[in-house]
Amino acid sequence: MKFILSCCALFSFTLSAAGSQLVKVKDVELEYEIAGTGKTIVLLEGGGGAGLSDWKPVFQQMAQLTTVIRYSRAGNGNSTAIKRHFTSRDYADYASELLIKLNIKTPVILVAHSYGGSIARDFAAAYPTQIKALLMLDPSSEHDVDIIRAINLEQGNREIAQIKLDDMANGMSNQYLDFWSKRPLPDYPLIQDMPVTVIASVKTHKKPANLFFTDQARRMWGEMWQQWATSFPQGRAVLTKKSGHYVQFDEPELVLSELKLLIEKSAR
Repeated sequence: MKFILSCCALFSFTLSAAGSQLVKVKDVELEYEIAGTGKTIVLLEGGGGAGLSDWKPVFQQMAQLTTVIRYSRAGNGNSTAIKRHFTSRDYADYASELLIKLNIKTPVILVAHSYGGSIARDFAAAYPTQIKALLMLDPSSEHDVDIIRAINLEQGNREIAQIKLDDMANGMSNQYLDFWSKRPLPDYPLIQDMPVTVIASVKTHKKPANLFFTDQARRMWGEMWQQWATSFPQGRAVLTKKSGHYVQFDEPELVLSELKLLIEKSAR
């Protein structure tokens, strides 16, 4: 499906589109939707295997604040199906090209959930001129496995092995093996100073499915993200016990309030 955007609308930043559309980005077509008006552009980066629906609880409310773009990565939603392996950096490259194809010429606020957090960090490091603030919702981390192993090494290794097998069976190895298999950890490039907020779930579970959801792991998870976020001069960590992994579904008002703060900070 060929898509042509009105240059007039783009340059005035009154972007709008009725429903989802497709745009050719490199070798694939990506499904996306634009809503709202405003000078600030927000790009939404979903979790592993997620499409546009990952943002259903907050998309229209965000559009009341400013211009917002949600999209499905290659292999998700109605975007082109893929068979080759993608890394988080690969996805970041496609996100950068997507913004170029949509003629977005000002830096965006990137809002990322789950595995999208890994992509967001790669994006922020590789394309500093295209981003001005970062909001991550219970983001994935290559340190997930470290938390599990620190609690019980033997049991942790068994659980990690099974989770990897399950992910591969579900066709999700692109996401999970991408960051869980990185040992030793790579030397990640530094992200420039910008407003950064992490909302991390520290909700406890009566019957944890595995070590990662035990009370000890939840505490370690929150401490890890608090340390990372506050390492930025403009960093902020919000630890919530009210939300599970899908913060945008459990506490949409929290996501919206934190986004509003970032819009205000990035406009100064």
